[in-house]
Amino acid sequence: MIELSRRGLLAGMGATALLAACSNGVGSDGGAQIDARVDATQAFLEERYPGTRDLAARSAGVLYMPLITEAGFGIGGAYGRGALRIQGATVDYYSATKASIGFQIGAQQYAHALFFTTPQALEEFRRSPGWAASADIRYATPDQGASIGKETTELDPVVALVFGQQGLIAGATLSGVKYTRIIP
Repeated sequence: MIELSRRGLLAGMGATALLAACSNGVGSDGGAQIDARVDATQAFLEERYPGTRDLAARSAGVLYMPLITEAGFGIGGAYGRGALRIQGATVDYYSATKASIGFQIGAQQYAHALFFTTPQALEEFRRSPGWAASADIRYATPDQGASIGKETTELDPVVALVFGQQGLIAGATLSGVKYTRIIP
């Protein structure tokens, strides 16, 4: 008979929990959960900011990140999951991560959408092992949301709309955010 000590039992339970947390999600309903959140985010954007409907229709693809949670106390970080849609259909799932250091304290949540206005920008995003938000992004503010579709040209390969901020950290930007393809 095999005897199990309390320490062995706890170690086994810990290893099982770690494996479950690190699983690739095959067979889980993570994709359905992300899609439901993305559907709600897309509907909110199109209702609240009608110009985004036009912009999405003219874009090669749109990455919707329904909820990013950011917190910091000297050292900070952010995380969220979303879906890339091409012609309205989900083609991939992505996580967004961000780490920061400096004077910061508080927490906030927000959503954002990246509109890839050119096929080249979308292809570069999809081919990279971990795409980082950089200088080629044009930020649009929510108050521009009504007219954003008319203002955007092919000179802006990626248009980012950050919206729905709630919390105590001032300002939400995508600088330093890294996007990585995931299997939910």
